[in-house]
Amino acid sequence: MFNSAFGRSISLALVAGCGALLAGATPAVADEGPEGETHGTANAAVLRTTLDVSLLDGAANLPLNLALNEVSAPADGSQADETLLTATLDGVADGRPFDVLRAEVAGAEATADGSAATADSELVGARVQLPGLGALSLIELSAVHSRAHCAVGETPVAETTVPASATVLGREVTLDSTGETRLEVPGVGEVTLALGQRETTDTSAAATALELAVEINPLELNVATVSGRVTLAEAACTTPVGAPAPEEESEEPDAEEPEGPAPQSGGERPAGDLAETGGGSATPYVVGGGLALLAVGAGTVVLARRRAA
Repeated sequence: MFNSAFGRSISLALVAGCGALLAGATPAVADEGPEGETHGTANAAVLRTTLDVSLLDGAANLPLNLALNEVSAPADGSQADETLLTATLDGVADGRPFDVLRAEVAGAEATADGSAATADSELVGARVQLPGLGALSLIELSAVHSRAHCAVGETPVAETTVPASATVLGREVTLDSTGETRLEVPGVGEVTLALGQRETTDTSAAATALELAVEINPLELNVATVSGRVTLAEAACTTPVGAPAPEEESEEPDAEEPEGPAPQSGGERPAGDLAETGGGSATPYVVGGGLALLAVGAGTVVLARRRAA
């Protein structure tokens, strides 16, 4: 009776103890919010000039640095679609405005958020002029287009589209999709066209449909030389830094509930334990004590009988 009761008390204590240990082993789940997102950037322009204009009367170089439909995101946002750009330079054409760009379509758009940044620029039916050239255009072309796209988790993309040909300084020029084309016109000047420039990195993209390096000697309207660069249809972007993706939790099988009393920890049982009979470790001592008492009782009975005899 004692042994079975003792065994039950041990089993109950072990079950309760194991339950407490399992409860304490469950990891705490931290309630952390996602890190803040950083938007990407996008910028575009349909035309940009970086030119120096020298005058015949010996005046210093006059800078002609212009941009048409220049947009950026997220700072300025959005889009622009002006189709005419004029400029004025002191000492050129008696100070009257002159055209730099006329186009049927001239659009630029830039968007950026936490997942992607995109820039687009397009020119259709465009005519670019420089001071001193009069009615002669630097370039006339049907259409050019550039696009840059940067999205989280994707490779940045830079794309350009250029026409098969264009008119440069009054001459028809065949254009390739990429590379350079050089044109020299006696008495007027020299133009080098860089076509379809595209560049990408792991986190950025840039595209320029057409860039013209010019060295013009018009010798008209008091203009001696015009040198520098004219860029048509440019777009660029950088990839947003989004919130990190949550880690996937590994699926582990649920711990099976023990069918019987949980075993005692601490290694294998000593050989003296009587697990097969349900006896506890104190059983041998109890049995030994009982035998000793039995022997004493038997001796007492024998002694009493002798005295009676």
